[in-house]
Amino acid sequence: MVVAVVFPALGSAPATGQGVDAAAAKRLYGSALRRMPTSRALVALTFNAAWDEDGLGTVLKVLRQHRAPATFFLTGHFAERHPAAAQAIADAGHGIGNHSHSHPPFGRLTRRERRQEITLADEAIRKATGRAPLPFFRFPYGDTTARQIAEVNALGFADIEWTTDTNGYRGTAGGMTTQKAVKRALDALKPGEIIQMHVGSLDGQGPVLDAEALPQIIDAVHARGYEITDLRTLLTTGPR
Repeated sequence: MVVAVVFPALGSAPATGQGVDAAAAKRLYGSALRRMPTSRALVALTFNAAWDEDGLGTVLKVLRQHRAPATFFLTGHFAERHPAAAQAIADAGHGIGNHSHSHPPFGRLTRRERRQEITLADEAIRKATGRAPLPFFRFPYGDTTARQIAEVNALGFADIEWTTDTNGYRGTAGGMTTQKAVKRALDALKPGEIIQMHVGSLDGQGPVLDAEALPQIIDAVHARGYEITDLRTLLTTGPR
């Protein structure tokens, strides 16, 4: 089930009420979250969107058919170039997180530039969707340091990374196949796994392997007794 949660402006703690625990977001601060803190057979699906919108229609259709929630981490550039796609994600009820504005390696930026990357993306996502994104940030390339995570936390975001990446974004030109993407997701299967996938294609060519792999991943996860959960449950007072 998709949990609808409304959050306030950038840099603020999540609002209380509607099942949201303001302290829950802050409990995620201080480090990169690479696995949900649970012993239950739960898996979260996440997608990064930084290039084009290829494969998004398929992904949203599959998620709808399986009644599965997902969290999409958008760059500001994606939201600006593909506002209808960003709106479609929001309208489908999925969570939207911040993936920076232009997807640079954060280690090469100044502190001011890193802050600008986050705030510009936040503004672009709000403009495209008409809604505030989740207080979740995912670093481009997983380029995290303790100092950079502290900067993100100071802006009101928890750092949400991943347990495994399917590597579907590499495409067939990068030696990947749909079955290899599925295998990478399942090889890392354990309680609290966060699976990272991508929409769009790095070179604008070839099939979007993660879109093709998604129904097989969902079916296999369910067959192994796991439930697909919404990352937004990390911000609620509901059962874990």
